[in-house]
Amino acid sequence: MEILLKEATNNLNDVVVVGYGTQRRKDITGSVASIKLEEVKGQPVSSPERLLQGSIPGVQVTQSTGQPGGGVSVQVRGTASLTAGSQPLYVIDGFPFYNDEKLADAGVTSGPKINLLSAINPGDIESIDVLKDASSTAIYGSRGANGVIIINTKKGTAGKSSVNFDSYYGSQQVVKTIPLLNAAEWGQLRNDALVNAGRAPYYTPAQIEALGTGTDWQAAAFRKAAVQSHNLSILTGTEKTKFAISGNYFKQDGVLQHTDFTRYSGRLNVEHQYNERLKIVSYIAGSSSKAQVAPQSVVPNLLLMTPAVPIYNADGSFYLKSPFEGTYGNPINTLYNQLNETRTNLVLGNASADYRIIDGLQAKVSAGVLLVDNKQNRYLPSTVYEGTGTSGLAQVGTLFTTRWLNENTLNYTRLIDNKHNINVLLGYTQESAVTKGAIAGAAGFATDETTYNDLSSGIISQTPFSSSYRTALRSFLARANYGYRNKYLLTLTLRADGSSRFSDGHQWGTFPSAALAWNVIEEDFLKGNTAISNLKLRFSAGLTGNQEIPPYQSYSREAFYRYNFNGNNASGYAPGTNANRNLTWEKTAQYNLGVDLALFNNRINLVADVYYKKTTDLLYNITVPATSGLFDFSSLQSQIYQNIGAVQNKGFELGLNTKNLVGELKWSTSLIFALNRNKVLSLDNVSQLIPDSSLPSVAAVGYPIGSFIVYKTDGLIPAGTLPAQALTPSGNKTAGAQQYKDKNGDGKITQAGDRYIISNQPLFTGGITNNFSFSGFDLSVFFQTSYGNKLYNQNNGTLELGTGYTNAPRTLLNRYTATNTNTDVHNAYTDPAVTISDRFIEDASYLRLKNITFGYTLPHKLLNKAGIKSIRFYVSAQNLWTWTKYTGYDPEANYNGQSAINSGVDNGVYPNSKTIMGGAALSF
Repeated sequence: MEILLKEATNNLNDVVVVGYGTQRRKDITGSVASIKLEEVKGQPVSSPERLLQGSIPGVQVTQSTGQPGGGVSVQVRGTASLTAGSQPLYVIDGFPFYNDEKLADAGVTSGPKINLLSAINPGDIESIDVLKDASSTAIYGSRGANGVIIINTKKGTAGKSSVNFDSYYGSQQVVKTIPLLNAAEWGQLRNDALVNAGRAPYYTPAQIEALGTGTDWQAAAFRKAAVQSHNLSILTGTEKTKFAISGNYFKQDGVLQHTDFTRYSGRLNVEHQYNERLKIVSYIAGSSSKAQVAPQSVVPNLLLMTPAVPIYNADGSFYLKSPFEGTYGNPINTLYNQLNETRTNLVLGNASADYRIIDGLQAKVSAGVLLVDNKQNRYLPSTVYEGTGTSGLAQVGTLFTTRWLNENTLNYTRLIDNKHNINVLLGYTQESAVTKGAIAGAAGFATDETTYNDLSSGIISQTPFSSSYRTALRSFLARANYGYRNKYLLTLTLRADGSSRFSDGHQWGTFPSAALAWNVIEEDFLKGNTAISNLKLRFSAGLTGNQEIPPYQSYSREAFYRYNFNGNNASGYAPGTNANRNLTWEKTAQYNLGVDLALFNNRINLVADVYYKKTTDLLYNITVPATSGLFDFSSLQSQIYQNIGAVQNKGFELGLNTKNLVGELKWSTSLIFALNRNKVLSLDNVSQLIPDSSLPSVAAVGYPIGSFIVYKTDGLIPAGTLPAQALTPSGNKTAGAQQYKDKNGDGKITQAGDRYIISNQPLFTGGITNNFSFSGFDLSVFFQTSYGNKLYNQNNGTLELGTGYTNAPRTLLNRYTATNTNTDVHNAYTDPAVTISDRFIEDASYLRLKNITFGYTLPHKLLNKAGIKSIRFYVSAQNLWTWTKYTGYDPEANYNGQSAINSGVDNGVYPNSKTIMGGAALSF
């Protein structure tokens, strides 16, 4: 992929895309940042939001899974919601696009979800602008609380044509593997665990020696994998009509065997100046993708399977499962033989007509449509552990979404007496979406050959499922910009949104904002100075909202039940949940103070912001008891969305760009730095929320969302301690077992009295990019860092049990024994329960060489005779080195759950990879 954008000499006059229009950077009053696309060219990314990583202060991008085409978590200025949407809004060529992974999940595929934005070709992108504060995002009202990312694709050029082809091919491998015990070491661990529990050993010394090294499950599962992209685009046009046509093929094989992602995409952008008053623009893009997804739990099973278990039987067939107490299916068999695929077809189209009514007054009408057709296929043959007992299990799921959008705006611009610059925007928008899904399945097949393609041949039919839901949004918007002599700038914005997700009386939310800016550089006292090229002070305040919850949560819903009357089956409906007529918008109030400073003829550019965000009326799907009247007879409990509590985010952002050398040898540096402090202020009548008791994650008053609630370790149980006096909640109360701190001093360890809450948020994040060029050669080096963040290593919690039921990390070689008492590693014991403690909370700070690219552009004089404009060759490496103390696969690991509370848990996600690739870009 090759993305080039020429840098203007004076970037104050650069045009920046804001909501429903554009502005000169000099006139912007809010916090708006832009990516320098020339600095991220050549990165092999499958979706555009990955280009944001380490590029803009205050935007934290986490690659939560290494699954090709998999999801990416993007947070703009922290997490502001518990279970409602916490991702930013994307606006692609004017079409608001919420990256809802549920639209690409028909409910059949097991494992990581495929990222809906992976349907967009990054090579088509011309510009990316990020709106961060309330002044810039309030124009998007109910969807602006988590920031807005505006993506514009390439357009045709008048009077000249260009054909561009860029291609790269690379090799990937897993960043690291986890050091585990070999078979003989595991055999001794198993013996010790049994003996310490008062049981006979499993192996004799001779049998342990015969085990040898055994199976290296990670070596069998991971591979070197190819990634490639080939992109062709044609930009052409006349003074009246401009075209941009592109096509792309992208294929990424996963570092796990039999996982991959393939995408075919195309785009057509047309601009036509019908006459001097009317301009017609249309954008249409389509893509078709297919992913073979790593099944759920396959990565943890690679670590947990004991090395004494072989991959294959003597006859060459796959070994089915572990014969020991920890019953895990052969993960290599699962990877090779379980069919687990997601197919997604996406069409995104948007067309507009812009009509100049009189000088300064423009009317614009646009209409757009988003079509997402998702199909998932899964087949578990009887030869894999997950399919045993079913004689093969097949499932097929479909999910089809149609979303249409209509926007109507009036824009008036006037300059009065060459002093007063006025711009007023008025608009009305409406949109609606319908999503329909179905799932069918069967088991008991005579053969595995037909997989999911012949459900009727399964003798056991599963209960089919189908669904349909609709959402709608109507909005009124207004914005006024006023500037006096380009010195004093004022922006006022108001948007009112009406959402079908809320009931009558609460459907409408109003979201105002105001911003002031002072272009100090325009004052007389700075005229003629040679040091300061630009100085602007900015202040903004405003309100935005969030409505991203499932539909119909405000309304009473009936549930289907089966009944038995005198031996006869009957079906019917009964109340499932009561209505919550008071459910309303999440609201985020934000304040921002910023400064833009340029020095020495724009050789040094600095942007700094401090901000405060407070989100109230948090939308949370809370469990209520049956006695509340919201009784769900099928699950003996009920969940209902409510507005509870408040959370704050406050922070500081710094972006620094310098031109260190500007001669024949050019050297520029871009540095970003950000810190954010997140804290739950209130949760109404409760002090903490724990959505999943098997995880350590909690939302607790006074702590960041997603903090950990754990026991604290306190050395090992000393010899001679009576079992009744052992300070541990686990069954292992022998000498050398793990001991925990008695927080309340009552002589026992309990959940209610002895757990601590530990923050996991980073102290700061940052990145630095250095770009060099000389005589056709160019070099880009990009480092990314996060410091102070913590991860709960759930994998290690299970592996360190030391039961001998599963494999274990090599730290268990230093476990407590009668001859090794000077250690912090507990003894081996057959107690299979994991105690969630701070032992498994690890420092996940890291410094990563995210990207290094070296390129060479051939001299123009060698190409002119052939009619070629430019040829550039390059080599690039991503994730080449990572410096971290984290012992898991990757410090960017992130739990792919449904709640922001559960982030920060490494539960065996698909590992990330490092890539080395070469490419070429040709233009003629």
